[in-house]
Amino acid sequence: MEKFEINVLGCGSAKPSPVHNPSSTVVNFRDNLFMIDCGEGAQKEFQRQRLKFSRLNHIFLTHMHGDHVLGLPGLIGTMALSGLEGDITIHTFEDGKKILTSIFDYFNRGLPIDVKFNVIKPEEAVVFENGALRIRTIPLRHKIPAVGYVFEEKPRLRHINRDMCDFHEVPIWAFNTIKAGEDYIKPDGTIIPNRVLTKDPTPPRSYAHISDTAYIPGLAEKIHGVDLLFHETTYLTQDLDKARERGHSTAAQAAQTALDAEAGKLLTGHYSSRYKDNTPFLEEARRIFPNVILGKEGLNIVV
Repeated sequence: MEKFEINVLGCGSAKPSPVHNPSSTVVNFRDNLFMIDCGEGAQKEFQRQRLKFSRLNHIFLTHMHGDHVLGLPGLIGTMALSGLEGDITIHTFEDGKKILTSIFDYFNRGLPIDVKFNVIKPEEAVVFENGALRIRTIPLRHKIPAVGYVFEEKPRLRHINRDMCDFHEVPIWAFNTIKAGEDYIKPDGTIIPNRVLTKDPTPPRSYAHISDTAYIPGLAEKIHGVDLLFHETTYLTQDLDKARERGHSTAAQAAQTALDAEAGKLLTGHYSSRYKDNTPFLEEARRIFPNVILGKEGLNIVV
């Protein structure tokens, strides 16, 4: 099966911690890398996990808080010093474009990498699409405008049933059209139905990345059926008041969203530095939703 993996580069929150890097995640889709947020230290963890800068062409920002963006100048500079040239596109809001343009003009002037911007809005919209992948935004509920991203693999072609194709003497040159769903017409005019010659395609896979947000009851409908859900778990239920005040979620709320969305797995992260042990996040979430992965730097998850 073609690659669709999640690499965790940072799963801490705003306050620096000796345990966690600030927010950053890389989606590896068929060896094309898509970064979500770029907190300080992201480039070091990127290299530690032996990811390739040459494969990174898109960076998606959830919002403009420092723990999600302040690793960008260093990352772009390191990519240039590594001999890379060409374009890299940052997907962010209009104010993000203005702020980052000023920073890059000062710190990254003259580098061979051309930083481009795709201006997004806090709304539901498709922000990237190619022949195999669609990425859409979902507005979140934070102290400033913020979005989550949903990565959706497009439907695949049907699988060839080689035994039946050989039995009906289907030539290899016809396989592509058959995989696309067409019937096969024999030289004598006999029509062989596509369902006889093929098997169902591999189901498309999906990943939802829900960063800084207060609990949104209706969110589950917008991400229903995702194979893997990252949902921020900044706080435990014992600190629910702080979560509400600061526009964040608890592990229990993230688990409830995963349960309501009928997600395959839940990945935790964006832990507050007040907690010295992250194990309670796993325990709290599993009381509601059983299939939980405790996020940590260096983690690689196959979707």
